[in-house]
Amino acid sequence: MRLQFTSRQWSTVVVISIADFCNAICVALQAPFFPQEAEKKGCSATEYGLVFGVFELVVFAVSPLYGAHLNRLGPKVVFNAGILTTSICAIMFGFLDKVEGHIPFVTLAFAIRIIEALGNAAFLTASFAIIAKEFPNNVATMFASLETFFGLGLIAGPMIGGALYSWGGYCLPFAVLGFTLLCTALLCYVTLPKSADDEDVRPTGPSMMNLLRVPGVLLAAITIISTSMSIGFLQATLEPHLRQFNFSPVILGVIFIINGGIYALSAPGWGWLCDHHSVKAKVVTVIGHVFVVAAFLLVGPAPFFDMPTTLWVTILGLVLHGFGMGSLLVSSFSDALGTAISSGLPNSIETYGLVSGMWTSTFALGAFFGPSIAGLLFDSIGFRCATLFISVLHVITMLLVIIYICICDRPRMEVSVSAGDLLQIDGTLDESVLIGEKYLPTTRPKSRRFGITVEQSRPPAMNSLIACSSFKNRRSPWSQRTPRYRPSYGSLDTRFRGTVSIT
Repeated sequence: MRLQFTSRQWSTVVVISIADFCNAICVALQAPFFPQEAEKKGCSATEYGLVFGVFELVVFAVSPLYGAHLNRLGPKVVFNAGILTTSICAIMFGFLDKVEGHIPFVTLAFAIRIIEALGNAAFLTASFAIIAKEFPNNVATMFASLETFFGLGLIAGPMIGGALYSWGGYCLPFAVLGFTLLCTALLCYVTLPKSADDEDVRPTGPSMMNLLRVPGVLLAAITIISTSMSIGFLQATLEPHLRQFNFSPVILGVIFIINGGIYALSAPGWGWLCDHHSVKAKVVTVIGHVFVVAAFLLVGPAPFFDMPTTLWVTILGLVLHGFGMGSLLVSSFSDALGTAISSGLPNSIETYGLVSGMWTSTFALGAFFGPSIAGLLFDSIGFRCATLFISVLHVITMLLVIIYICICDRPRMEVSVSAGDLLQIDGTLDESVLIGEKYLPTTRPKSRRFGITVEQSRPPAMNSLIACSSFKNRRSPWSQRTPRYRPSYGSLDTRFRGTVSIT
């Protein structure tokens, strides 16, 4: 299906995609050489490992706060401030080799990395919310596109960083890539559509606890945590597992990008699948869990397989893991957003921000615990037995999702318009804008009021105001006939202010 976007939408997705790519490069560029430089300053593996780990902890802690206050602060302000902070910190990190002494080096490394994490969390949370707002009919597809660019940046970062380090020393990669991200930040400030949110700032809006009380959203959060744990598990333990093959660093680097590359390539396909309702998002989640379980049974392989570790089986496992990552991370965001809104949370930037903050936070939590648990298991029981932990974790999560689908995930009426679009002059409901088999066009008598078609017969108990229950909105005859309306990062029209309740 061909996507038709406005110039505003194209400029939004292009700018955010470039920013995502450059931001990911700066976040990941120091991996190949920072440990070596830290050891020159007298740091232990524990110390420089915590420098990496504290980044994920800070993202986990602050992302929900950004999400909860995104509407008050303004998505564009949070976005620009976040990417500008990340770029400045990336440049500053390049001067750490000039610091003399072990304690000053570690202290500054922690401080810069923490501030960089604050900026990165702000950037990611705001970008996901902006995309959800600007592309209400293609949320999963556009989220997957952003993840593709972010994944490519994570792959390219260590490669480019390592090459620049070999050529010009420690400072060069941070100076070049940090300055590139700074230019991107200026580009975003100039190019990103300038539109203030036109929704009232409400101090009693939904909170993160309101969001996580929705069972479907909580399952999506658990899925994100388990998926990021699987990624961190392999990052920490795959290289020691592959030492038995005596590969060169170049070959090891190629093997390490297999799952990330497959993820980046497959994510748009999973997004299209979720957006066009060929398969429900939670069904895509189940498929992703199957992929990850199969991947970790093969990458070892599992101890109950009476076979030695072979390279082609390990590579097959990494390929399956890439497909699993794509389906789980994309479907979880789309499903969490749709489930939250259909469960009663407002279809507004507040909810978009909460879901974005939840996704970023839970991913960071799994990224922190994954390598930590992997190291403990690797030291105690070995890689092949340790892979069973991730397999069992995903099997349990998959069973919970299947139970939810069978018991709780019953078909719901989908409303693709805002509350004002459904209310007629006489206080009744316009069924002509509803979607679903129950509301297919019929031959029942119709009347016309003020140029808008109104069904004379309507289901009982649907004679009052109802709130929007889908992020697919503003496609009804009412909104099309109102030229004063203009899209913004807010959700509710200025002409329909106030609280709307379901009776």
